[in-house]
Amino acid sequence: MLVKRVVITGIGTINPIGDNPEDYFSNLDLGVSGSSLITRFDTSLFKTKFACQIRDYSPERFGMDIKEARKHDRYTQYALIAAGQAIKDSRIPLDEEKTLRRTGVVIGSGIGGIETLTQETMDYTEGQLPRFSPFLIPKIITNIAPGSISIKYGFKGPNFSTTSACTSSANALCVAASMIQLGKADIIIAGGSEAPITVTAIGGFNSMRALSTNNDSYQTASRPFDATRDGFVIGEGAGILVLEEYEHALNRGAKIYAEIIGYGQNADAYHITAPSPGGEGASESMRIALEDAGISPDQVDYINTHGTSTPLGDIAELDAIKNVFGDAVYNINLSSSKSMTGHLLGAAGAVEALACIHAIKDGIIPPTINFREKDEAIDYSLNLTLNTAQRRNVRIAMSNNFGFGGHNATIIFAAPNYRPFR
Repeated sequence: MLVKRVVITGIGTINPIGDNPEDYFSNLDLGVSGSSLITRFDTSLFKTKFACQIRDYSPERFGMDIKEARKHDRYTQYALIAAGQAIKDSRIPLDEEKTLRRTGVVIGSGIGGIETLTQETMDYTEGQLPRFSPFLIPKIITNIAPGSISIKYGFKGPNFSTTSACTSSANALCVAASMIQLGKADIIIAGGSEAPITVTAIGGFNSMRALSTNNDSYQTASRPFDATRDGFVIGEGAGILVLEEYEHALNRGAKIYAEIIGYGQNADAYHITAPSPGGEGASESMRIALEDAGISPDQVDYINTHGTSTPLGDIAELDAIKNVFGDAVYNINLSSSKSMTGHLLGAAGAVEALACIHAIKDGIIPPTINFREKDEAIDYSLNLTLNTAQRRNVRIAMSNNFGFGGHNATIIFAAPNYRPFR
């Protein structure tokens, strides 16, 4: 069976440093921090008082009817906004029944409507009667985001969500690409969305000691590969990509941003939260992706690392990369865009896939900002793109994401001219 090629023909995002791809890419280049003090609830009793938030957010600002918005948790609202941008960008012919039947939606989310669940539970405990919104269940289930997108646009192809913690949207892209390769759909709207800035998420991650507590320097608290890193900075938002079968895209004259040429998915089978020793699982994920793409390590120009700014995770990932790439690693740019966006949990993979597309499209490597002090456990002869963006002709970019439960996902993107299109 001939495996079909998968290209990206539309992009959309709403995240802490950009309400759309153009603003996001510009702020990546400038090294803008998305971190700010949390204002949605009283943080006086919490160890962490900041997050990477979408500032001044209201659904009306993005053209969403307020009555309709009340039916959706914030994470679904973000998904609808980013999907709308990507669909418009891709110019999918929404008036063709065959296109609608052959277009699917796969959206990843790690924890779905946690804001709604938190608020409804708090309202119940503070009241005397068990009153819950009739929209409670539809608002919290992770699959409602792809369902809502399909309802809005009439897409009747494969439709579901992926949930695998911080690899949720990366796995959504992998699964979507696989379905197109096998001819199950012509187009899939794929990516992820997350809105976790709530008392339960902040409290839960604080109890795990996973979040940074650097409240005095919150704008620079996300500092991957820095000796003073003390945990990740939680973020929110959505990233959506339109994945399309190459011949289908070519026949309708769609613009092509990049091609997905390989991906790897596996499990550490080691620990519920800690990475496997030496990043063994991450290494295997990258090897699988390189083999799937049919390329050698020295062909990769850029790696967008998982780079969460945690003491153990950053070291394990760099060890894994060095193990896979050998001496070739010293000719590759590496960076963590989480230093700017924070960690978007289930949406991270898709938003970081967009950073890879930006590097390919515009020839700019996003920086790892907030670096100040060297960690003796890190090899700084690696080009970690510290503090300042770097220009480079990028033909192949890799994106890594690793999640609680030992989930690993690696995706490899190539420039449209990497493998000649007819």
